[in-house]
Amino acid sequence: MSNPPPEHEIVNVWRVACDGGEGALGHPRVYLSLNRETGYVICNYCDKLHVHESRSEEVLKAFGL
Repeated sequence: MSNPPPEHEIVNVWRVACDGGEGALGHPRVYLSLNRETGYVICNYCDKLHVHESRSEEVLKAFGL
């Protein structure tokens, strides 16, 4: 975890959709499942960090955010 992710989002569900935002400048919509042990998942396209609210403090601290 040397470089912090470019974006992060705190969510209250264990499955999220990511399309990179930015409309046509984004990426294909993908559905990602957060790891219940770590509390987060990183999008393989845009490197956005999706963090479950139940683990947000420790995950954000681990990523230096």
